[in-house]
Amino acid sequence: MSTTPEPHAHVMFSETATTTPSSPSSQGSYSPPRTPPNLHQNTIDPEAKWLVQKYGGTSVGKFPVKIARDIVANYLDNHKLAIVCSARSGSTKALGTTSLLIKASTEALQRTPKDSSKSSSSSHPNHKSNAGSGTVSPGTGANTPIHYRGLFGRTYTNGSGHHTGESGSDGSPPRSPKPRSSRSSRSSSPQRHSLFGFTPVNGNGAGSGKGTPLPAFHATVDLIKEEHFKAARASIEDPEILEELEDEIDRDCEWLRSFLYAAKVIDEISLRSKDNIIGLGEKLACKLMAAILRDQGIDAEYVSLDDIVPDSLAGDDTDVASGKVLGQDFYDGVAKAIAERIEACGRRVPVVTGFFGPVPGSLLTQIGRGYTDLCSALLAAGLGASELQIWKEVDGIFTADPRKVPTARLIPVISPDEAAELTYYGSEVVHPFVMEQVIRKKIPIRIKNVENPSGGGTVIHPDPDAEPVHPLIDPLHSGTPSPGQMSPVPEPASTAVLNAYSASHSSGTKTRTSSISSNGSSSAMLSAVSVFQSWDDPSRKRLPTAVTIKENIMLINVHSNRKSVSHGFLAGIFGTLDRFGVVVDLIATSEVHVTMAIADMSSKRVVDRLLNELKRAGTVSVHRDMTILSLVGKQMRNMVGISGKMFTTLADGNVNIEMISQGASEINISCVIDARDAVKALNLIHQSCLMIKPEGTRGRVGPWLF
Repeated sequence: MSTTPEPHAHVMFSETATTTPSSPSSQGSYSPPRTPPNLHQNTIDPEAKWLVQKYGGTSVGKFPVKIARDIVANYLDNHKLAIVCSARSGSTKALGTTSLLIKASTEALQRTPKDSSKSSSSSHPNHKSNAGSGTVSPGTGANTPIHYRGLFGRTYTNGSGHHTGESGSDGSPPRSPKPRSSRSSRSSSPQRHSLFGFTPVNGNGAGSGKGTPLPAFHATVDLIKEEHFKAARASIEDPEILEELEDEIDRDCEWLRSFLYAAKVIDEISLRSKDNIIGLGEKLACKLMAAILRDQGIDAEYVSLDDIVPDSLAGDDTDVASGKVLGQDFYDGVAKAIAERIEACGRRVPVVTGFFGPVPGSLLTQIGRGYTDLCSALLAAGLGASELQIWKEVDGIFTADPRKVPTARLIPVISPDEAAELTYYGSEVVHPFVMEQVIRKKIPIRIKNVENPSGGGTVIHPDPDAEPVHPLIDPLHSGTPSPGQMSPVPEPASTAVLNAYSASHSSGTKTRTSSISSNGSSSAMLSAVSVFQSWDDPSRKRLPTAVTIKENIMLINVHSNRKSVSHGFLAGIFGTLDRFGVVVDLIATSEVHVTMAIADMSSKRVVDRLLNELKRAGTVSVHRDMTILSLVGKQMRNMVGISGKMFTTLADGNVNIEMISQGASEINISCVIDARDAVKALNLIHQSCLMIKPEGTRGRVGPWLF
């Protein structure tokens, strides 16, 4: 616990900086907030390493208080903790913050119907209509000054030339008005004067006619604001903290409203503008989480990474536009910059936005929607963390989807290659590129369940050559290992402990005692090895690790209609797929025949156009409602007979195989089957190839990562 001499400071949001129009929370000259007394802080142990925890949007949306009270508080005494949050999910998928932000950005570019423009013009003779954009622009003329609305509550000159706030003597935008006395008024849109001197936000400003319709995004922004107000009021008891948080939410949402009005005026949202719009979701989630932590007695600090990318790495968008991909040097530089910013927090618990500012070519284009996972990985790599923990609503990675396979078991340790294969073929584990940033620094990744904090989860071993641990045995059990029971890997998972854990499973492998420390956990590992080696059961065999399915697959066959092999046959097919942006999951080829498994497209028009293009190369046939069944396991390399056993099992189960593919990695065997046989095939392969019997207890099982 920490006692400090500033008893009245409640500042959590450290954006005391000069702001820019690019985002609602830019950093300038950073000034750390003062700390109220008696707040729980990170450990003072100089030997303690950083532990990075990343929370998904569903966890932040459903369990924010549980995260603060039952998880974060329990790690502070022994670790230096840093937290990264995704944008929170809503009560329904449609109410998720990211979904609403995407909807608002789309609505900002919708044109106002011409008839409504005419009615507005006729109501006000001095009202000019912008026919080109289809929007009404009252008061936009040489006599009407246009003032920029700054961030965080700064106001404008209205259409009559009167300021809504006091203007600075240096000609700066007018200062923010005093805070409203009642928080209840924030639940509805504030009454504001003309924005940019033309379109009033509330539709009732100077120069606007009665009945002028508000842009569609206006209601969406209100919904985003209201959802976060509800979450704040349901989770925070301290009225001062709640008021401060609501002020932040209100300012950010009004910034968004202004930003969308500006986009509507120019009728364009650039890639970087979209980055800033989508990135607002992480900012709101982190501010909410920081406030809840403070309300629970934890000294949290909100950290915005808007301007974290160094100027030396900013680069030129023209290079990216030409197809140049950001190199590893860029990510290493960003990791270093993020780590330096987090170290400046001292003993406070940093709550870090997953959005880390403008990058060359835009964040969404270069990285995609998984930029929050990447940010947590870069933070862990930059800090040299003991672990990167990814908290979800699942217990970890299972041998199969337990909702479809009742005998599925939790996998305690898995290799990076296996995790990558499972990600490609249906399981949302961790994106391989995100995983690479951490694994290359020899930092383990642990997947844990917010609803089951005491569970060990699944650890992705940072050593790519390490053997995975089959979930049948229990190397830490004091007696004979029991099927279905696994002891969790201790936290944090050191390399020595992970090596011992893996060695205790490997058949015929001698444990390297010299590389293991003499602590209690490692000793338990060593004693378990001899127990295991004397236990003669199927788990001593080399077995696959998991079986997964990827649904909604479409199978396309292209057969060349030329009698002789045509030069460029395959090039023509792949060129067509590239033009349509189609990703091929599996492929089998011969000289004149190509079979491809791709994700089924929702747009029938796009599918028809793709098939018409492919018909130029030959005869095309399509099979819909298919599923990819994949058997994954690093120990399958050179495993004699595993393919035969897999396909024989399917044949005995009367499951027809449409296509077979084995990857060059040799740790994955896949086939395409009819979707109606998917669950049956999954259970057959799980019992036959993984040799997991229906008997025995499984322990706690949550939804699988899929």
